[in-house]
Amino acid sequence: MPGELRGRLTDLFRWVDPGPGSSHLVSDTSGWWRDPQVLAALGPALVAPFRDARPTVVVAPAVTGLMLGPLAATALGVGFVVAHKPGDGRLPTGPLTWAQSPPDFRGRRIDLAVREHLLGPDDRVLMVDDWVATGAQAQAVREICTARGASWLGVAAVVADCPPEVARELGVRALLDAGQLR
Repeated sequence: MPGELRGRLTDLFRWVDPGPGSSHLVSDTSGWWRDPQVLAALGPALVAPFRDARPTVVVAPAVTGLMLGPLAATALGVGFVVAHKPGDGRLPTGPLTWAQSPPDFRGRRIDLAVREHLLGPDDRVLMVDDWVATGAQAQAVREICTARGASWLGVAAVVADCPPEVARELGVRALLDAGQLR
């Protein structure tokens, strides 16, 4: 299914011109979420390279991670933890461990937080996301894992668009390279 999945992902992907005033095209992945075959295959395909590392938890940043994270966690038979962003309006109560990302592809620094009681020293963390461009959010999640004493396994992504050295440093494994999306 991985070859078939890659084909479906590329077929269902679109670059969209957001209109006047925009300096770049925007990725439209909405076709992925509408396709039941893609949904069924994404979790197992994302976690396949990490299965032997025996993750104990999947962490994913809001918002797209709220869809992909549970698919990956279910495929592994482990739990899921959200890396919250204060700007998304869903910041939980209670003790949180925070980290701020380095600048992302737009130059923004993103604050991320995880509920402290959900990550600990016995955890082996797999991060899941749809797109890794600079690795900024992954660096922040890895920092949170380190602060909580958890072990970092890497990042399972649908698309990698980051430099090879960033992919190596963060352990990024992706189903597609951004160059495959036309």
